[in-house]
Amino acid sequence: MQKFDVLTGVAAPMLRANVDTDAIIPSREMKTVSKSGLADGLFAGWRYVRIGSRERNPDFILNQPAYAGAQVLLAGENFGCGSSREHAVWALAEYGIRAVIAPSFAPIFRGNCVRNGILPVKLDAASITRLADSMAADPQHLRVTVDLHRQRVAGPGDLEFAFELDTESREMLLEGLDAIDLTLKHRAAIESFHARDRAQRPWIYLQ
Repeated sequence: MQKFDVLTGVAAPMLRANVDTDAIIPSREMKTVSKSGLADGLFAGWRYVRIGSRERNPDFILNQPAYAGAQVLLAGENFGCGSSREHAVWALAEYGIRAVIAPSFAPIFRGNCVRNGILPVKLDAASITRLADSMAADPQHLRVTVDLHRQRVAGPGDLEFAFELDTESREMLLEGLDAIDLTLKHRAAIESFHARDRAQRPWIYLQ
């Protein structure tokens, strides 16, 4: 998994509430069981002029030149609600989104973000609006910095906001660990327990 430490990038505002996973990637766009080949289907219902088309809708935020190469998404409350499909996070990651900043997240979506290298940052709606407004004049140059070490989001000028993240999620993102890797950090303790237990209860182990 790709590590996340400090990112400075273009931030695209999508400040609508209750963006569900079917909007993030419609089921018709899920044509693979792998993590690749999904970026074209990201926000397909909004990004293209009609179903099945790849003609871009010029009004959609990610199609606008000012937000080309966006790595941060500024979102509304309850982002990622609906189906628990992990494809939604895979599509965001393959497109290049590394952080989503929202007032709240659907819990399963949030967990999927952490396990796939995307940082879910929780900020209040007013702070997110201030960030969006501060960059609106020139998003390509007025960029946002997301610092996971300091747990701060900074915008143009002196804008800076603190955010909280649980210890396990922070560790996974900073070190690029999935859930199995995180467990294996305790390999020595696990092996020590198995050795003791095998000596005490040898009958439960296959020879």
